[in-house]
Amino acid sequence: MTAQPKQTALATENLAAVELDGVRLALGDIRFAFDGRIPAGRITAVTGPSGSGKSTLLNLIAGFEMPDAGRVRLAGQDVTRLHPGARPLSLVFQDHNLFAHLDLFTNIGLGVHPALKLTGEDRTRISAALQRVGLAGYEGRKPGTLSGGERQRAAFARALVRQRPLLLLDEPFAALDPGLRLAMADLLSGLHQETGASIVLVTHDPGEVMRLADEVIYLSTGKILFHGDRHAFCAQTAHPEISKFVASS
Repeated sequence: MTAQPKQTALATENLAAVELDGVRLALGDIRFAFDGRIPAGRITAVTGPSGSGKSTLLNLIAGFEMPDAGRVRLAGQDVTRLHPGARPLSLVFQDHNLFAHLDLFTNIGLGVHPALKLTGEDRTRISAALQRVGLAGYEGRKPGTLSGGERQRAAFARALVRQRPLLLLDEPFAALDPGLRLAMADLLSGLHQETGASIVLVTHDPGEVMRLADEVIYLSTGKILFHGDRHAFCAQTAHPEISKFVASS
């Protein structure tokens, strides 16, 4: 696959997967303020200390939080008031969000159609997605019979069959041991190369940022302290907080 040229964080509108225009939100005593564009077709890591607003930013993009002011646009479409299910995105959470009483085929089929009205093509796509993530033949298995890494692979398979242009991941590898984290990071990188989807990855792990990200958004006290290319992020010396984070990778 031919490598794509690097884009700056100030991408042109037609290359923006996500646009945050004057987005403001108050949760208790915390005030969040987000502005900027996340370029399409890249992996953007959202990181920063606990309580800085990483999950809040993801929730605003996904629609689980509504801003008090401002606009959220996905691929140029204003989705600020749209229900999460109506937004052109898929999500992968740390807890996998799989239904324990349903087999993997059904869990993944729900990502295609919530009423499981599946065509023959849909069924083929589900089996192909399971094969792609290394779970061929697992269609009849329940989530409780799988390892943590296998459940995470199943969550990726569900995201694959949804075929949405934007994938949001909220610390998806946090509960895995170091070896599995590396394997899942490699899988995510491979899926990104295959699909060309725009990926926003929330993580507190400096190693994941350095290994996976094209772009980095670093949050501090509810605001964007840095947004730009990973190489520029690593070269930051003006912000002691960022320098400490990079040094710990």
